[in-house]
Amino acid sequence: MGKAMIVGVVCGALGLAASGMASAYGLDEREPEYADVLAVQPVREEGGAPRDACREVEVSRPAEVKDQQQIAGTLIGAVAGGLLGSQVGSGSGKKLAAVAGAVAGGYAGNKIQETLQARNTQTTTETRCNGVAGNGYDVKYRLGQEVGWVRMDHDPGAQIPVRNGRLQLDREEPSPVW
Repeated sequence: MGKAMIVGVVCGALGLAASGMASAYGLDEREPEYADVLAVQPVREEGGAPRDACREVEVSRPAEVKDQQQIAGTLIGAVAGGLLGSQVGSGSGKKLAAVAGAVAGGYAGNKIQETLQARNTQTTTETRCNGVAGNGYDVKYRLGQEVGWVRMDHDPGAQIPVRNGRLQLDREEPSPVW
């Protein structure tokens, strides 16, 4: 077996391992783009005078990251890749495979830690108030496996848009065509 083939096999094995780790940690899952509307109940109040509508809202924010440069993931990946690479070949080919494995493993470890850190969030509850007319809609929705209620100033139809895991409750205005 030639040196290039050994390096290719090692890099391929590392890529396969990184892909498996990404699947195991659920890194390939996508967040839903819409919440399904299950029920809409119109709310009508006498006079329809403007008032403050307040509700408790769960807010998710990125958690504090202690290892901003992903050093731990890079080091662990480099060590694992170097050990795997050193098992291939002999002589100077073995050294080259170990170095290539360390580089590929370090990169994979860095990217895996970066993705895990980006998905790590802290959820808190905040009170949000906004002025609404006396008329509105109580909307029951499903987002993923969770079911909840929210009051909206308009009937959302069959779906409510979701961005960054949060319901987009405002009407989306069509973009002007120039």
